[in-house]
Amino acid sequence: MTDNARARKLADRIQVVVAETLDRRIKDPRLGFVTITDARVTGDLREATVFYTVYGDDEERAASAAALESAKGVLRSEVGRQTGVRFTPSLAFVPDALPDNARTIEDLLDKARAKDAEVREVSTGAKYAGDADPYRKPEDEDDEADAPSEKDAPSEKNEGPASA
Repeated sequence: MTDNARARKLADRIQVVVAETLDRRIKDPRLGFVTITDARVTGDLREATVFYTVYGDDEERAASAAALESAKGVLRSEVGRQTGVRFTPSLAFVPDALPDNARTIEDLLDKARAKDAEVREVSTGAKYAGDADPYRKPEDEDDEADAPSEKDAPSEKNEGPASA
């Protein structure tokens, strides 16, 4: 069993090798503007998953995916040659969902900004339903006059049954 540090190092090296090979050696016209975003290797170093993004529409993404599948053998042999590991991992190409997730988050943030602007616009020029300061202050003379004094308060002697 191998350690995770070695698998991570191999994954980083595979990412660089695949990106350089796509840039220099693969001349497939179907291959669009592909960016290798990440690579992950299993713990036994037998399989590598390479994540990629393609700039363009769905048609260009599909064409680039087909080009990557057809170039898989060349890419694997180049990875084996440059990494020098005993067993060259098999490559699997997976489109990275990160740009789609980022786009979704940006759309949600835009909606939140629009709602905040609506609330700000509605609240501009609004007045309080009651007084601006709804709390009573002890220094108000009117409040002190309305409060019952100790003389008006019933005493304990007059209330309730007398205890024997």
